[in-house]
Amino acid sequence: MVVPYKNQNKGKKEQVADMFNSISPKYDFLNHLLSGGIDIIWRKKAIKLLKDKGIKSVLDIATGTGDFAIEALKINPDKIVGVDISAGMLAFGKEKIKKLGLEDKIFLQMGDSEKLPFSDNSFDAIIVSFGVRNYENLEKGLTDMLRVLKPDGYCLILEFSNPRSFPMKQLYSFYSNYCLPLLGKLISKDPAAYTYLPESVEAFPDGPNFISIYEKVGFIKTNWIPMTGGICSIYLGRKAPKVKATKTQKLETA
Repeated sequence: MVVPYKNQNKGKKEQVADMFNSISPKYDFLNHLLSGGIDIIWRKKAIKLLKDKGIKSVLDIATGTGDFAIEALKINPDKIVGVDISAGMLAFGKEKIKKLGLEDKIFLQMGDSEKLPFSDNSFDAIIVSFGVRNYENLEKGLTDMLRVLKPDGYCLILEFSNPRSFPMKQLYSFYSNYCLPLLGKLISKDPAAYTYLPESVEAFPDGPNFISIYEKVGFIKTNWIPMTGGICSIYLGRKAPKVKATKTQKLETA
């Protein structure tokens, strides 16, 4: 298992929380700088896939400072709830949402992705941007996401992936293994955070491998959409609709 701090005895979940608490003051700046601002375009493209689906309630997992939740307002939901395990990231997110006057639309709170504090069948859509590769137990996290999703609901995941073709594969490998850790170290003062990022991306079961896990836990109508030469991927899935009882079934249970 890839963890941010290899010399600690803490579990991955605790280490990820510590890491994001550490880099939270510079997170937004670094995110946009290190991706050349293309992360904004990725979020916009992903959210467009949920447009005109009649979605009224959204759960944004690993919400961080709330960028994906804010973008999700474009699908016109009644409410968006964002959860994260990092108090530092949530603090910056709440301040951002307050400045934008969105406190009546977006609600941020502490929450564990593998043990979500919500009832079954609570949300029309679940969204996650650059969070699932940080799960301590990927299958457990996806299973709990399915649990709180309403029947026929949508699950939209945006995540880094490994380019598979020349020359993007070689360029991305050089950038992520040499340039990114150096820039991250200089600006964030936490070198582990930006060596962990490429290591976690490389170890993550992306593309068809992720789709296999997605379907294994119960998601249907899955789709994988690689972007920017495969640097990033969108994964879309649905929860099965509620099965209506037939007249025969009703008679049998009567």
